[in-house]
Amino acid sequence: MSDVLLKAQGLRKVYNQGEGQLEILKGIDIEIREGEAVGIIGASGAGKSTLLQIIGALDQPTEGELWFEGRGLLQMNDEELSRFRNEKMGFVFQFHHLLSELTALENVMLPGRIAGETLGPLKNRSEELLSLLGLGARKEHYPTQMSGGELQRVAIARALIRRPRILFADEPTGNLDSANSLKIQDLFFELKKTLGLTLVVVTHDRDFAARFPRVLEMSDGKWKQTGLGYSRF
Repeated sequence: MSDVLLKAQGLRKVYNQGEGQLEILKGIDIEIREGEAVGIIGASGAGKSTLLQIIGALDQPTEGELWFEGRGLLQMNDEELSRFRNEKMGFVFQFHHLLSELTALENVMLPGRIAGETLGPLKNRSEELLSLLGLGARKEHYPTQMSGGELQRVAIARALIRRPRILFADEPTGNLDSANSLKIQDLFFELKKTLGLTLVVVTHDRDFAARFPRVLEMSDGKWKQTGLGYSRF
């Protein structure tokens, strides 16, 4: 259907370990539709982070197919994939991965500078994003001068600066205290509504997952239910 933004079929991920093999993903199928908010949950080692890396085109599966807007991603070379991710996808991880030598504003601008965007409009858009996330007064601060919650909001702004079609997040609240965790959770849903994002979040936090309209639960490299894994735990 035309509203399917991302589709994967038969995803397997196998690592060779000495004389044996470790199978992380065991034939995963998934469809993400335009504008969805999807939570992926499962115990540690279930394969959910590996799945996110693959559907986000950060890693290659051992077997399977992956399409975004009907375009096959696994046929692209590394340079094409890097350019595609920078344009179409945003990523937020448990650790913010900000560059300590850059200010908040400079960190947010970085993906746009890599893409060769014009500096003036890029700076203006970055400042607008930081203001939207409540960090307008902190734009010239360095990561060492900011709290954990502020750092994660800067990381979210950086993920959004290229106006991605889809935002992937892997345990985005896993490194935060409960108060900041709730603020970041709220922020994701506010941004989805304000910016019209498609949102895919991996989390071990069942309270966070319960806020998503659609939840997919993984166990031992597979969905806990058959088919595309539509489930409520």
